[in-house]
Amino acid sequence: MHTATQERIIRPARNVLGSLRLPGDKSISHRYGMLAAFAKGTSRFTNFSTGADCASTLACMEALGAKIVRREDGGVEVTGVAGRVTPTAEPLDCGNSGSTMRMMSGLLAAQEGRFTLIGDASLSRRPMERIRRPLEQMGARLALTEGHAPITVEGAQLKAIDYTTPVPSAQVKTCVLLAGLQTEGTTTVQEAVRTRDHSELALRAFGATIERTADSVSIRGPQALHAIEAAVPGDISSAAFFLCAAALFPGSSLVLDALGMNPTRAALLDVMATLGARLAVLNLEEKHAELVGTVQISAPTAGLGTAKIDGALAAQLIDELPVLAAIGPYTQGGIRIRDAKELRVKESDRIALVVKNLRAMGAEVVEFEDGLDVPGGQALHGATIDAGGDHRIAMAFSVAALRATGETLIQGAESAAISFPEFFDLLDQVADR
Repeated sequence: MHTATQERIIRPARNVLGSLRLPGDKSISHRYGMLAAFAKGTSRFTNFSTGADCASTLACMEALGAKIVRREDGGVEVTGVAGRVTPTAEPLDCGNSGSTMRMMSGLLAAQEGRFTLIGDASLSRRPMERIRRPLEQMGARLALTEGHAPITVEGAQLKAIDYTTPVPSAQVKTCVLLAGLQTEGTTTVQEAVRTRDHSELALRAFGATIERTADSVSIRGPQALHAIEAAVPGDISSAAFFLCAAALFPGSSLVLDALGMNPTRAALLDVMATLGARLAVLNLEEKHAELVGTVQISAPTAGLGTAKIDGALAAQLIDELPVLAAIGPYTQGGIRIRDAKELRVKESDRIALVVKNLRAMGAEVVEFEDGLDVPGGQALHGATIDAGGDHRIAMAFSVAALRATGETLIQGAESAAISFPEFFDLLDQVADR
């Protein structure tokens, strides 16, 4: 199904004010949806992500025998297959979701049968060799198409392995853990840079035992999962756009309720604080081992300072880098990003698109293979933005447009629905014009 290309005009704002409750975290929703569908019993979730990506995960699991009920109040009920999927001759359509494709390959590798996973044009360009290596070491057979989707997984009885991820990737780590969950012995994933740990926390919530050291995660299999009830915390990657928008206007005040504050994701708050934004975290509590809190942000009266993002921080902030770069011109000292080559193999080449669109708005920017330098103290003007079919580019430049002079036209605005269908409505709600 192809969505017609939509355009959205973003007009400058005078301020950003108000309070929002954001849709459920995409990373957590993917994992809760997949694990609930694999577990025994019926799980119930409130505030499950409304994004198309998480809908792809649920649709694939439904095709494999899970029962999905969407309640009128927005809740989702998932009745699982108790550890045994029903093979399907139809391809499993992962849509635009790399999370669905990579994680599900690990889940299916230990199941009996042959499974084909397909995706849209963007997903079919993304690298999948990184999951084939560990899964084949475990004894599964994966057929790729020149290193990309479509993927055919031949399930098999697997053996436990000790695997070091060459590229920091929470999706690859999860893929191996989900295979290890069903495999006799202890499977260990070693990572040089700690990636987000939603999978470990979710597996524990569903009853699995997992062991963690400073640089590794181990799971002993086989283990059975049981159903849970949970409220999914608000998505901090979605919050990034609103936090950055509020940081642009002295006098702003924005409150984000029930936001996921997982330490492997909350590095964004540290960067905002480094830039000079005033932040307060209220009502911090733990739910299914995930931290949830309310965040209040206001902009510094003197304007934003400067930030350098590289090394492990670049890996942790990979999804938030486009919007940080997009507000770079409005800072005093600019924003410098390195060690972020992974941005080039996301839904688009995000480095190239950020550079192209910043230049369209009149900014100076220097492009590097693994990042970019965005000097501060620049004024931007409205322009036509090419989202390149990438939700994060469409949203990042909608934020930059709030402080530009004149109107900005976002081409490909419909791509925001992949992660965050309510984005433009919520932005209108808090942008004081």
